[in-house]
Amino acid sequence: MSHYVKEGCAIDREAFERGNTYYLPEYALHMLPERLSANLCSLRPNEKKYAFTCEMLINPKGKVIDYDIYESVIISKARLTYDQALGIIFGDPDLEEKFPHVVKPLKHMEELAKILIKEREKRGSIDFDLPESKILFTETGDPYDVVPYERHFAHRLIEEFMIIANITVAKHMEKTGEPFIYRTHEEPDMEKVIKFVDLVAGLGFKINYPNEITPKFIQKILKKAVGTPEEQLLRFMALRTMKQAKYTVENIGHFGLALETYTHFTSPIRRYADLVVHRMLKKSIKKKFTKKDLQELPEKLKEVAQQCSKMERVADDAERDALDMLKLRILSGHIGEEFEGVITGVVSFGLFVELERYIIEGLIPISSLEGYYIYDEQNHRLIREDKKKSFRLGDRVKVRIEKVDEDLKKLDLSLVES
Repeated sequence: MSHYVKEGCAIDREAFERGNTYYLPEYALHMLPERLSANLCSLRPNEKKYAFTCEMLINPKGKVIDYDIYESVIISKARLTYDQALGIIFGDPDLEEKFPHVVKPLKHMEELAKILIKEREKRGSIDFDLPESKILFTETGDPYDVVPYERHFAHRLIEEFMIIANITVAKHMEKTGEPFIYRTHEEPDMEKVIKFVDLVAGLGFKINYPNEITPKFIQKILKKAVGTPEEQLLRFMALRTMKQAKYTVENIGHFGLALETYTHFTSPIRRYADLVVHRMLKKSIKKKFTKKDLQELPEKLKEVAQQCSKMERVADDAERDALDMLKLRILSGHIGEEFEGVITGVVSFGLFVELERYIIEGLIPISSLEGYYIYDEQNHRLIREDKKKSFRLGDRVKVRIEKVDEDLKKLDLSLVES
């Protein structure tokens, strides 16, 4: 991508303003023109494409023992969907016959991905793998249903390879001491972690309070919840405890991935930070950093990092708002219907409940509950005055949709008494 998009050109200036591609439910708003993102720079099979290669030699313990980073021209041999890749990994005979030349490489990739996953877990990387959903549209573009977005091993395989490439590039540039953009994630505030531990203990899990905050500590809590009804809730609450990852010119490490050094290198088509990382790599490899660069680039890169971090938040908000808006539109056709949900928030004025199928929160006002309820903030509970009934964080409940307000993005629910 950096071969085509030169610093300071009109396309580059627009890409800087956008910061990244925006993936909305109906379409994607691309950072770069379609002629680049879907044609010249897209990995079409059997076509020569300019690339930046990070070639690594990885030992059986998942450690990179040698690497080389260089500009290249590559020819992709196949384009597979994630489901097709998974099918080949699982030995689907029809897919193996259709793509015979990728069967052996995919088996090797499977083996390596499992090694990398094991190494990642060993160092304490936190898995915030929460359920996702997607909107189904009619032929005329109207939303009509929400279905789970399935993530499986083929997605994880690609993710692991991207992470190890990002790590290798970041370590390489850190060694040079040359100007660079890192992907960083600060450790959470101790106060928030203590509240999270209080919540975990209130749900019945035995956990000791930490002397220091480490990724392994958070990972240990989430492992305790695996297979329990509270598993997804605790992942969600742990994520709320974290600070947001961002781009910086100072390397302060990545808490969530349990890494001392990290960057974003693998997606220059959809992230401006990656495009700039490619430019810095190119300068470094060709030894083209001038004294002026070394003096001026840190400040320029700081501006880029701040812009990319800001626009990432904008994209996240836009994608979430668009998804929620369409979900509410769909739910407006289900007024009076009943759904299963999980209590994700307990406040003085009611209960926030996430509808499991739709992955969207609504509110049961405390005024709609039978009887008088007292708010127990410390234990995240609402307790009826006669103490015969209570609701706590993580409880499964059946709710009825009472009202949908698309303009205010509000979903009003009522409890279906058992």
